[in-house]
Amino acid sequence: MGNAVTVRFAPSPTGLLHVGNARVALINWLFARARGGRMLLRYDDTDRDRSRPEYVAAIAEDLAWLGLDWQETAFQSERLERYEAAAQRLRAAGRLYACYETPEELEAKRRRLLMRRLPPVYDRAGLALSDADRARLEAEGRRPHWRFLLDAGDVRWDDLARGPSHADAASLSDPVLIRADGTFLYTLPSVVDDIDFAVTHVVRGEDHVTNTAAQIQVFEALGATAPAFAHLPLLTDAEGQGLSKRLGSASLRDLRARGIEPLALTSLLARLGTSDAIELAPDLDHLAQGFDFSHFSRATPRFDEHELDHLNARLLHGLDWSEAAPRLAALGLSEAGADFWLAVRGNLTHLAEAADWWRVVAGPCAPVIEDGELAAAAAALLPSEPWDETTWGAWTASVKENTGRKGKALFHPLRLALTGRESGPDLKSLLPLIGRERAVRRLAGEAA
Repeated sequence: MGNAVTVRFAPSPTGLLHVGNARVALINWLFARARGGRMLLRYDDTDRDRSRPEYVAAIAEDLAWLGLDWQETAFQSERLERYEAAAQRLRAAGRLYACYETPEELEAKRRRLLMRRLPPVYDRAGLALSDADRARLEAEGRRPHWRFLLDAGDVRWDDLARGPSHADAASLSDPVLIRADGTFLYTLPSVVDDIDFAVTHVVRGEDHVTNTAAQIQVFEALGATAPAFAHLPLLTDAEGQGLSKRLGSASLRDLRARGIEPLALTSLLARLGTSDAIELAPDLDHLAQGFDFSHFSRATPRFDEHELDHLNARLLHGLDWSEAAPRLAALGLSEAGADFWLAVRGNLTHLAEAADWWRVVAGPCAPVIEDGELAAAAAALLPSEPWDETTWGAWTASVKENTGRKGKALFHPLRLALTGRESGPDLKSLLPLIGRERAVRRLAGEAA
């Protein structure tokens, strides 16, 4: 693959994607797109108990809804032989060793170190076991977990988002790569996949920073050069709380059902936490232009659903009839025409709200009669059809002249009677759509 940029998005198919996952996927895609690179979709599905095929399908569907594409798909569950081969190589090199402590014993060791105010680093007791010790432990029914032997020293990398970074390997516990039941934890499969698929850049949340030093050493132990890393601050909600506390359920499926437009979401997620202004982008390629990790701040970005709704509204306000028509038809509004769309789009935050305005236009709509005398006089003065956008102005001028009502005392009762609403689209556009027959009935207080 040469020097081409290759990134990967690696979700676990144990649930639906939420906005935090989507941001990571989007930034990977934008970075690759800006550099003519490619993206791998890798399902980290080694958790056999929790991984589900319906989540695999939902993740692909959500990414496609966002407008993201990928050039290759991989499943870790189909690559277990590659991970076992790598484990054997590490064993042969003396970098993977067997440990027999139970979780309870490890926790007891950790507590004792903390009580002595020492860092809870694994004591490498597994390295001191003789063959006889191991045989005795296995005769007791114990099965080993396997740890990677870290080299002492400072591990350094130039993080694309955080700048020069390092970790002292001596302060870290040797990471467990294989559980006692023989299943692999995250680290080894991830490194093997990144090697095999020639991943050049690992872009992920900063909660993975603590894993990076160990992963770099695993790359090197397997004879590979580690990719570049970029660790991004994690999203919080608008109040600065972790998304898992309040918006953890804000899955892309939920947002889609709520009427969020994908371009509104990507416009927000692409610029959150950067020095770039958040604005509605015309398309994803526009967001990719000039993408640079130097624009990202170390500050925690806040995901504000009100800001998302604002972008969503702006998108709908500019949506052409040709784009809106098939989507209105999908909402059951196939009779709604261009005049209707142009009349109501400026009042929409979510597309589904168009159905409410269609009921205002086509009925049934329950009028609110605030001033019966005015309503009756107005009904008597309604002109004959055909009506157009000049009808409202001419009619209300006539009502004003005949009743003496003006300003809010004129327009507010007429809006309530005709639409049942306190506010909404310009009545010069709505009145011709409502039509004379419905207008007469509503001014008389009838639902029509």
